[in-house]
Parts: sequence; structure tokens; C-alpha cells
Amino acid sequence: MVTKETISEIYNKPLLALITDARVIHQTNFPVDDIELCHLVSVKTGGCPEDCKYCSQSIYNKSPIKLNPLLPVSEIEEAVTKAKSHGVKRICLGAAYRTPNSSAIDKISQYIQIIKKHGLESCATLGSLNMEQAEQLKSAGLDYYNHNIDTSPEFYPEVITTRTFNDRIDTISNVANVGMKVCCGGIMGLGESRDDRVSFIHALYQLPAIPDSIPINMLVKVDGAKLNNTTPFDKNELVRMIATVRILFPKTRIRLSAGRNELSKLEQSLLFLSGANSIFFGDKLLTVENNEANSDLEMIKNLV
Repeated sequence: MVTKETISEIYNKPLLALITDARVIHQTNFPVDDIELCHLVSVKTGGCPEDCKYCSQSIYNKSPIKLNPLLPVSEIEEAVTKAKSHGVKRICLGAAYRTPNSSAIDKISQYIQIIKKHGLESCATLGSLNMEQAEQLKSAGLDYYNHNIDTSPEFYPEVITTRTFNDRIDTISNVANVGMKVCCGGIMGLGESRDDRVSFIHALYQLPAIPDSIPINMLVKVDGAKLNNTTPFDKNELVRMIATVRILFPKTRIRLSAGRNELSKLEQSLLFLSGANSIFFGDKLLTVENNEANSDLEMIKNLV
């Protein structure tokens, strides 16, 4: 049985020992040159009724973003074709909903068919899903559903109040029950403590299904959002997070996500050494800047 105490012992190991342990597990389960590229497309931007204090798309924040309805199918085709040409293996469709309506599900099902036509894996993050919605997306061919728990159950109410932590677990359960793969991670730098980070990992371990992908984000401070005054965290904590997650989830894809453009190539290399093996690829992550695409391709070429 994996307890918070067990996780804390791993997380708090001397850093070099922790990295070494994680590296051994990583090499046992993945080829050394396996770094997956995933591309995130914002198919519907802004107007979200959730009050996530970090998010530019929340109606409760005052971030200056352009509101966009669901994109035309032709734009999805163009984005998928371009991403595939760069070696992207998975396309994630992101839409700012509390929960998608039936017409949105129908349109997104068309997007999924385009992704599958090009032979890529499909993922979506659309907010909460009931069982019927999960079944519809599964029938459309969706491979993964992303629904992050964001942080520890204890710290969660400090960040979001319009949707409970258990609401998120319910969606993950619905996704798992229809046979879709679960993508679930969180955000570091929200003001959480190290104990919260340990509790977050424990919550991941207790999900209704083992996540096939775990995206680890760093808080990106966006204009107008309520979490702009948090204290920057020690980047060694990010190394500890990646390494501990790798040890506890040996076969899971661990993705470096938002905030990566604040890391040097050397810092990113250390995170790959510690167990990460995927990145979001492309100049934009929903509404925030990401690493420049050519720079990422150069970095990965040097690594593998």
C-alpha cells in the first residue's frame, strides 16, 4: 500500500539519489530516446464559468484574451497536418467549458475523426463529463481524456470553488469506465506546500484508474488572473516531483507542460533525466506562450 508517508520518504530523498532511482525505473520501462511530442489546440477559447484562480479563460478573472467559438473543421485539419509533419504523435483538443453541450460533442467528434484519419492519438480536455458524454467521445474514437486534479485535495479549495475535487474524480471515473485512457496531472507554484505536493501525488495514485499520462505544469502568471502574487518555487521541487512520479508510475507518460518556457534547455534536460518523456510542442499552449517549436526540435535532437 502506498501511503502519503511512503511518498514523502521518496520525495525527500537526497536529490541525486532520487534522480538515480527514477532514472533506473525510467530506463527499465521506456527506450532512452523516447520523448513524445503532443500538440494542444485551443478549439474553443474563453468564457469558462469556472473560477480557477490561475486561468486566463475564467470569467472570474480579467485576462485580456480573445474569445473564440469552436473552430472550423478546416482549421483543425490544418493544425493536425502541420503538427504531424514535425513528428507529433498526439493531438489534444482543449475547450473552455464547465461541461460541453451536445452540439459541442458533435463538433469535437468531427475533430477526432480528422486526428484519427492522420493516424495520430487523440486527447481532449473539455471540462466535466457524465457517463453518456464519455461514451459519445469514446465512440467517436477519442483515445485519452485529460482532466487534471490540479493540486492536493487539501489545497484545492484555495484555487477553485465552482467545482469540487470530488467532481473531478467523478469525471475521471466516467472516462475510465467507458474504456478511455486517463490523462491527469496538476500545477506547481500555486502557493501549495511540499506536503501538498506529496498529497497531490497520493491523490493521483488513488484515482479510479492509473493515469496513462501525467502532465506536470508550472503556474504561468497571466494578466488579470488572481494568482499573480504567488512566490516562485524552487525548481528543484520540479525535479523532485518528476522523479517521484516516475518512481510511483513506472509505465506512465510524464509530460512537461505549461511554464516550460521559463526553463533553460539544461534544466529541461535534468527533468528528462529524472523521468519526464513528453512535452507539449508548439508555440502556444491554449492562451499562453510555449517554447519556440524549432528550439524544441533542436533540444530533442541533442538529447536523443
